[in-house]
Amino acid sequence: MGAGHGGALTARYLPGSSVVHRLEPHAKLVAALAFAVVVVATPVHAPWAAAAYAGYLLAVLGAAAVAGVGPGRLARGLVVEVPFVAFAVLLPFVARGPQVEVLGLSVSETGLAAGGGLLAKATLSILAATVLAATTEPRALLRGLQRLRLPQLLVQILMFMIRYADVVGSELHRMRVARESRGFTGGGLRGLRVLAATAGALFVRSYERGERVHLAMLSRGYTGSLPTGPAAAVDARSWAIALGLPLAAAVVLLSGTLLG
Repeated sequence: MGAGHGGALTARYLPGSSVVHRLEPHAKLVAALAFAVVVVATPVHAPWAAAAYAGYLLAVLGAAAVAGVGPGRLARGLVVEVPFVAFAVLLPFVARGPQVEVLGLSVSETGLAAGGGLLAKATLSILAATVLAATTEPRALLRGLQRLRLPQLLVQILMFMIRYADVVGSELHRMRVARESRGFTGGGLRGLRVLAATAGALFVRSYERGERVHLAMLSRGYTGSLPTGPAAAVDARSWAIALGLPLAAAVVLLSGTLLG
């Protein structure tokens, strides 16, 4: 498994020595989840919602700056938001209720507020998750999930998925290089036949490698659980740092509720 490990998935991690990098992974997981809960709890139709979202954005960008996560990395993380963007854009045109004019178009006022709220909540949550992924190695995230008492079987499934995604990706890259070295260009029906054969070969190779790895694990005493090292204790100061982002968001939400 080591051949593929450390590829595309691990490349998303940005090595560093910031205070965010040094936090225990389960503390960062709790912080990211708590931040998302506060963001989702913000009522989209409240008159102060836009100001609250702006405050959340400043908080998460501040955390990214402390961690050394640049705008480019944050922008790449937002790619997964495309389905939410499409839905949020369509919502003002399909929702019912009072109509307002926006750029010469008549749209639903309720749908516009709901679409904007959905887009803001998705963006903020994904930005927080991007900071988490950029400052925590995949294996450390899995250890964090174990510390949070996620079912052991689910943690192992995630662990093998992460490792084999890189393994299969590396295998696919080698097969692509081999095709191109033989003059393959990928055009026409012939190209489709070659790609279909590549997909079949990739499946067979991945299945065979999985069986070999499983047998190797059994021969080394695998009984259904993977050994883990001693868990490091998290002091109150580390928890305070980790929860700084969701606490700042909670202050913004509480201020808007009281002043609104």
